[in-house]
Amino acid sequence: MKRNLQAIAASVLLTTSTVASAEHVNIGAPAWTGAQAIAHLIQEVVVTKIGGTAELVPGNNATIFQGMDQGKGDIDVHPDVWLPNQESFTKKYVDGAGTVTLSSNSYEGKQSFCVSKDFSEANNVTSIFDLARPEVAELMDSDGNGKGEIWIGAPGWASANVNEVKVRDYGLMPFMEPIRADQAVMTARVGDAIKKGEGYAFYCYSPHAIWFQHDIVRLEEPAFDAEKYIAIQPSDDPDWFEKSKVMTEDALKQVQIAYSNSLVERSPAIADLLANIALDGETVSSFAFEIEGGKEPAVVAKEWVEKNSDRVDSWLGL
Repeated sequence: MKRNLQAIAASVLLTTSTVASAEHVNIGAPAWTGAQAIAHLIQEVVVTKIGGTAELVPGNNATIFQGMDQGKGDIDVHPDVWLPNQESFTKKYVDGAGTVTLSSNSYEGKQSFCVSKDFSEANNVTSIFDLARPEVAELMDSDGNGKGEIWIGAPGWASANVNEVKVRDYGLMPFMEPIRADQAVMTARVGDAIKKGEGYAFYCYSPHAIWFQHDIVRLEEPAFDAEKYIAIQPSDDPDWFEKSKVMTEDALKQVQIAYSNSLVERSPAIADLLANIALDGETVSSFAFEIEGGKEPAVVAKEWVEKNSDRVDSWLGL
């Protein structure tokens, strides 16, 4: 009897070990801070709560969606899909090919243009159209080329394409030069401009760490109107810029996790986790703030999971 019990125990242990080792995921890790935070959070939960393994794979939206579509496990997850910004990808792979799933839970995102509060109050800059005032544009001209600078997003961002159309359609092109650069460049430039008392306009969104870092204000834009918001992406049409017309603010965004359908069979426990994760803008902003403050994303994720075990357990159905 003792020998039989030992054999059963060994069998259970082996089975448990095999299941755990089979649970593996490769998580796409886009460059923006919120996505990095959520990618590390997923990794932490998979490793410490499920007992699986998880790797982060850097990539842009196109690369990550292609990896999920192929279903080979090279990239299994996009941690931070902004809709409708990335709708061209979800239409292709979620609605069309049916190879990618969006989680049912989402958090809310808001996109705008911002300046520092001090600059806004000193120069009566409250509307996006104030950037077309020559004296305001002059105060934002840091390189002496006769135009102010406005950061519209990072290379490869769908939102940067929309923002470039906005700069044109709001009539700002004669006064403001749209700049594409990595997000870290923008964050540093905002801080530098505030210290020097200079003007600087930039694409801003929430959740984001910058709302904790600096005193900034959103510029007013015309209220969202679907008929005046025709945003075509380069992946949809090579003449996207000419055919687009955007003359209103963005609608509120829904931000979700996406994952490859093949993950359901390969790592079902991880697929269940991804389907059930529920975040909110305040939590993601707090992640981003700690990371921008110098903490390693993995440390931020680990500490949060330890402090919020009940919430994490609910994602796991415990």
